[in-house]
Amino acid sequence: MQSTMMNQPLTITSIMEFADKVYPNQEIVSVTLDNPNHRYLYKDAFRRTRQLANALESMGLKQGDVVATMAWNDYRHFELYYAISCSGMVCHTINPRLFDDQIEYIINHAEDQWIFIDPLFVPKLEAMQDKMPNIKGFVVLTSERNMPKTSLRNVFCYESLIATHTEQFNWPMLDENTASALCYTSGTTGNPKGVVYSHRSTVLHSYASNMPNASGIKHQDVVMPIVPMFHVNGWGVVYSVPMSGAKLVMPGLKMADGEMLTTLINNEKVTISSGVPTIWQALLDYLNTSGSTIKSIKRLGVGGAACPLSIFKEFKEKYNVNVEQGWGMTETSPLGTCNIMDDTDYDLPEEEFNQKIVRQGRPVFGVDLRIVDDEGNELPWDGKSFGDVQVRGSWITQSYHKLEGEFTQDGWFNTGDVAYMDNESRMQITDRRKDIIKSGGEWISTVELENQAFNHLDIAEAAVIGVNHDKWTERPLLLVVVKSGKSISSDEMLAWFKGKVATWWIPSACEFVEELPHTATGKLDKKVLKEQYKGYVWPEFA
Repeated sequence: MQSTMMNQPLTITSIMEFADKVYPNQEIVSVTLDNPNHRYLYKDAFRRTRQLANALESMGLKQGDVVATMAWNDYRHFELYYAISCSGMVCHTINPRLFDDQIEYIINHAEDQWIFIDPLFVPKLEAMQDKMPNIKGFVVLTSERNMPKTSLRNVFCYESLIATHTEQFNWPMLDENTASALCYTSGTTGNPKGVVYSHRSTVLHSYASNMPNASGIKHQDVVMPIVPMFHVNGWGVVYSVPMSGAKLVMPGLKMADGEMLTTLINNEKVTISSGVPTIWQALLDYLNTSGSTIKSIKRLGVGGAACPLSIFKEFKEKYNVNVEQGWGMTETSPLGTCNIMDDTDYDLPEEEFNQKIVRQGRPVFGVDLRIVDDEGNELPWDGKSFGDVQVRGSWITQSYHKLEGEFTQDGWFNTGDVAYMDNESRMQITDRRKDIIKSGGEWISTVELENQAFNHLDIAEAAVIGVNHDKWTERPLLLVVVKSGKSISSDEMLAWFKGKVATWWIPSACEFVEELPHTATGKLDKKVLKEQYKGYVWPEFA
C-alpha cells in the first residue's frame, strides 16, 4: 500500500508565501543607520522581495550562484534572505568581525559573485576588493540620499536598484534539497569552514524551533532576535517568526546597547528575544543602573556560550523573565538542545534547581545525540559519564563546503564538545575537547570554573586555561577581568571556589588582566591565551 498524501516540497518560498497570505498585516520593525524607526508589514516586505528578485535577475545572476551579504539585522537584510534563496541562489552571510584575511578567504572560497553591504563596511571592502577577483560588483544597503562616496568598483545603491523593477515575480519551483544559504564557522583552528544549508533543512529547523519545548513562538508574540543574522542564519529566527506569523523587531547595529534594547522592548512590547550571554549581561547592567523595567518580555533564549547562573537568577528575581539556555553550532543550523524547565523543577531545593537551569537541555525532536568515550563506545545518560558529543539529523551538516570534516564512519558529526547527559536527558557541557584540562590523570572542566568565577559579583569576565605543570602535567590558570571600581586579591578570588567545586579543581593561580581576547563570534579565544601563557611560571616555582 502506498500513501495517499501530497508531496509538497519543503522550501523557504513556502514560508514566505504563507506569511504573505495569512499574516500580511503583521509588522516588521527595524533600526537602521538611515532610519531608527523603520516599520512596515509582511506584505510590504515580500512586495519589495519580489522587486529584489527581479533586480538579481537583471544583474545576470542565476540559480546556483552565490550572493554574499555583510549586514546587520534589519529589513533590507530580511529581504535579501528571501529573495536570494527563493530565486534558487545561495545566500552567503559574512561575519564582518572576522579578520580581513579570513573574509577574503571565505569570499573567494565560496565563489561569491556580488556582495550586499551595510554602509559601515564600505571602507573594509574598499581595502580588500582587489583580492577578490570573482566579485562582479557591490550593492550598498541604503537610500540614494545616504549613499556614501566610495571607490568600490561597479557599485549600486540598494533602494535605487530595486525601485526600477516590477513587483511581480514568478518564483521558481525548487527541489527541497536545493542549497539555500552558506555560513562559515569562526575559524578558531585553521581557516573557517563552510556549511551549506538546504531549503528542506531550513524548513524542518524552523518547525523544530517553533515547538513548545524550543522557542514556542505564536503569532501573538513579538520577537526580537539579537543574534546577528550573519551567525548561523540568525539562529533561524528570520524563518521561524514568519512561519508563526509573529511580529519581528530587528535592532540593527547596537545589539549590546542596553538602553536601546530596553527602549525597543518597551515600545514594541517584545515578548521573546534571543542572544548570547554578553548581550543579556549588558541589558542587566543598564536595567540595574537606570532603574528601568521590561514588563512585556517573558522569555530570553541564550546560547553561543555557557550562561552564568547569575544571569538566570537576576532576570527571574528582579524582572520575572525566564532565561532558557540552548545549545547548537553552525553545523547544526544551529538548534540542537533546549533547556525548558519542568513545572516540578520549581519545587526543588535551590541548589538542585540551580544545577538544572544552567544545563544545555534536552535534544529537540529531529536531533539524534550520543555521548561516546575515546574508543567510540556510547555512554549511558546517568549524569556522570562524560565524553564526546556526536549528533546527526535532518538539519545537521554531513560535510563541509569543499573541505573534509569531523564525521564518523557511521554518519555522526563530532561536535568537539565534551558533555554528560543526566537521567532526565538534559545535557551538561563540561568543556570543548581542545580546552579540557587533564591534571594528575583527572579531568577538569574549564567551563564550570569560568561559570563559578563569573558568579562573583566583582568579576566582569573570566577565562580558565590549562598550563604545563612539572608535577601535575597541567593545572588550571584563572584569568579575570575585575569590574570597574571593584578590587579583589588573588587569594580572595581563589578562595571563592572553595565548597563550589572539588578541591583539586581549584585553579593553582589567578592573574588579573584588563581584557580577554575574543573570536569574531564573541567567544573567548583560548588559542591566543594558551600561546600567551605557555611559558607561565607558577607562583610555587617562582
